[in-house]
Amino acid sequence: MKPVPWFVSCAFAGSVLIGAAPAFAQAPASSSVSPAGVTIGHAFEAAWQRAVQARESNAQAQRARAEQTAASSLWAAPPAVELNHLNDRLHSNAGRRETEVGLVWPLWLPGQRDARVAAANAESKLADAATQAARLRVAGQVREAAWKLSAAQAEAASLAAQARYLQGIAEDVQRRVKAGDLARADALAARAELLEAKSAQGEADQRLQAARAQWQTLTGLAATPQVTPPPQAGLSDMPTQEHPELRLAAQAVERARKRLDSVNLSRRDPPELSVKYREESPGFGEASQRGIGIGLRIPFGTDSRNAPLQAAAMGELDVAEATEQRLREQQDADLALARSSLQRAAQQLDATRDRAALLRERAQLIDASFKAGETSLPELLRAANAAAQADAALARQQAALGLAHAQLQQALGLLP
Repeated sequence: MKPVPWFVSCAFAGSVLIGAAPAFAQAPASSSVSPAGVTIGHAFEAAWQRAVQARESNAQAQRARAEQTAASSLWAAPPAVELNHLNDRLHSNAGRRETEVGLVWPLWLPGQRDARVAAANAESKLADAATQAARLRVAGQVREAAWKLSAAQAEAASLAAQARYLQGIAEDVQRRVKAGDLARADALAARAELLEAKSAQGEADQRLQAARAQWQTLTGLAATPQVTPPPQAGLSDMPTQEHPELRLAAQAVERARKRLDSVNLSRRDPPELSVKYREESPGFGEASQRGIGIGLRIPFGTDSRNAPLQAAAMGELDVAEATEQRLREQQDADLALARSSLQRAAQQLDATRDRAALLRERAQLIDASFKAGETSLPELLRAANAAAQADAALARQQAALGLAHAQLQQALGLLP
């Protein structure tokens, strides 16, 4: 018998025959979850607290606040102190000396401060948008890991149930061999099928252990996630809102525009206002002369300074606009694909459920016929295998529906 295929999100819906009791009944549609399981929302918040993206978002927000503080300053740059002293001690030593103390304040150019404030505010909004986009990416990782763990749990449960069923078949066959009703070859075949099922069960347990380790690394939680397939009614009628990635791209464009405005209003370095106190002594025995002066230093703006800054700002704006346009097109395509996949998964689930019910009923009839001695063991094993495969297909389709629903939530930008 072939093992039940990978990615089964619930224990296989065809129940197990233990000993001589057939029970090909429909199992619950949802994944098995421990009572101590956590919701996806709680797991997401736990994962966000551990995520590197959270640290990056916090650092970006701090940088934005620092830029806002710098832009709201009274001065275009930090003030400076000037100290100058001159004497002729190493030359004529006639007692001539000059001492000058001054304060220098860099001044904002007209409109420059407002432009810097606007650029800093845009940077702050960009940091907020980046945080929301990063949270959505982490949510996607949590959703994927949750469904992967759920699938691994269901696969392990499915193969364990299959092994128990084959154990019952093997014991029943062995009793009938001893009674002379069946040949020893049938006992060997049943035993071989049981060993193959147990081997597949061991491999499934290893995959389950790996999925649990990945989940715990991501969220820091030992409890398993509670994931259930969504209701089929109204699956595609989910609320729409602007996607965090689109908000991030739009805010990047706005930030680039504000930076370009700031560059255009800063065509020269800040002018500097200075106030100086000067004391001069012509020589020994002569009276010192004192004075206070005010100075203004105005740097020139040249292409060698401005052209690279403007080219960089305009290039950043062009890239941001192109990125936003491509992202909006990609988002529309992803959303259309997610809605289509969800609708198709819901339609396929009904057909798969009907097929599984038919094959379970057939397996029940052949099981009864086998016990009455009217059907051979190979025919029973084939019927049981077909029923198990159908139940596994139903479980996979239920998982596909739940995963499609999660992908649509992700495409819509909805957090858990």
